[in-house]
Amino acid sequence: MSRLVLLRHGQSRAFDPDSDQLTETGEEQAQLLGTWWRARGVRFDEVRCGLLRRQRQTAQLCLPDQPRIVDSRWNEYDATGVLQHLRPLLAEQDDGFAALSARFDRMRGTEEVNKHFQAMFEPLMNWWSSGAVTHPRVEPFAEFERRVRDVLFETLSSGSRDVLVICSGGVIGACVQTVLDAPPAAALRLNWRIRNCSLTEFVFTKGKVSLDLFNSVAHLPADLVTYR
Repeated sequence: MSRLVLLRHGQSRAFDPDSDQLTETGEEQAQLLGTWWRARGVRFDEVRCGLLRRQRQTAQLCLPDQPRIVDSRWNEYDATGVLQHLRPLLAEQDDGFAALSARFDRMRGTEEVNKHFQAMFEPLMNWWSSGAVTHPRVEPFAEFERRVRDVLFETLSSGSRDVLVICSGGVIGACVQTVLDAPPAAALRLNWRIRNCSLTEFVFTKGKVSLDLFNSVAHLPADLVTYR
């Protein structure tokens, strides 16, 4: 039986102008995972990752000597585009969301920023996933879901082997939702709980795939467990 392991990248600089890079914590998370794997003799026949810098950095830090296949279909949804283009559109349409958006802006640079970001971001993402708010420069949720499903099934159908994919929380949520045949909205609900540098595993044979492990951070000490 073959195995597909999805690794979420280490913690990135979520609120920096250049957010697509790991923090020092993210780098340590990835290095610890690599050490944990080596101590247990874990090896993969194939390593894949998306094009995003935080994904490629994580791959290099945890498996520096392993060649990898880079494929943009494993990229995360366009959170920057959602925030830049869809957020102001929704704020114009919905006074309640406009208040959440303004409160988040006021809390930037404070210890409360994560809480207020999530309070604003969840309804924004729900509108995006429903297709109720669109912009020509933002990938629709249906397209995101389709490309993840396509690359997932392509990977599962390419022969017997153990595969590691370094990707992102939204991609992992969409893969789990697909394998469990859950409603599309479940992908985002799963995404909110996926920890940085966590492991989600599937076992598969021809024509069959099962979820075997979800969101595990057994390789990290408690003080290095992060969500954003």
